[in-house]
Amino acid sequence: MALLEVKNMGHNFGGLRAVNEYNLTLEPGQITGLIGPNGAGKTTIFNLITGIYTPTDGDVFFEGKSIRGKRTSEIAGLGLARTFQEMRLWRHMTVLEHVKMARYSKLTYGMIGALFDTPKRNREEAAATEMAMEYLKIFRVDQYADDLVGNLPYGAQRRVEMARAMVTEPKVLFLDEPTVGMTPEELQGIIDVVKLVHERFNLAIFLIEHRLKFVRDLCTHVQALVFGELLVEGDPDVVQNHPKVIEAYLGGEED
Repeated sequence: MALLEVKNMGHNFGGLRAVNEYNLTLEPGQITGLIGPNGAGKTTIFNLITGIYTPTDGDVFFEGKSIRGKRTSEIAGLGLARTFQEMRLWRHMTVLEHVKMARYSKLTYGMIGALFDTPKRNREEAAATEMAMEYLKIFRVDQYADDLVGNLPYGAQRRVEMARAMVTEPKVLFLDEPTVGMTPEELQGIIDVVKLVHERFNLAIFLIEHRLKFVRDLCTHVQALVFGELLVEGDPDVVQNHPKVIEAYLGGEED
């Protein structure tokens, strides 16, 4: 049984058909990339799967059960986490606070624990801090734990966002253009850390990316999208060299 399966998913924005008969099968440990020009519908597909939008037609299954129409918080609680193309970080919170905050959905000390200094609250808060620090170390930003996130270099902020997603212990991680705006050195750092978390946790990853080096180095399967429809999918090298992909996306050039 596939971990995540999308069947004939479509979506309309008014009279515009933004996504048409989209299909995806994602197995545990698989890394799939979604490529395509701006406006192809890539982020819309992420939003449909993760509950920001409800598909007009088709269905989305996670571990064999439909999640179509569920709230984003419910879907996240099942084990799907994501980052965003435009980072959603609060500049005046510390790095540790950002990552620890994402762990609060797993805490169980309830209203009494929130109001009073109970032993259960202290244990769970300490465990949340420890786990947050563990992921900051994995993403190589632990040295910034007490710094305001707004003071970090751009590439480090991206890694904080990824650590915040991972601290929820997802089964599928969605990365929406994680290398946008990065230098070549920062790009290689993100490649290295994504490889690390994938190997350590056998994590399924679904990512949107324009930079072909990132796609080639990480993905075992790639889909090419144009005007909301799949053009071709398969091995990264096969997809990249497909004549229709070159014409539609690459213009004969690559990063």
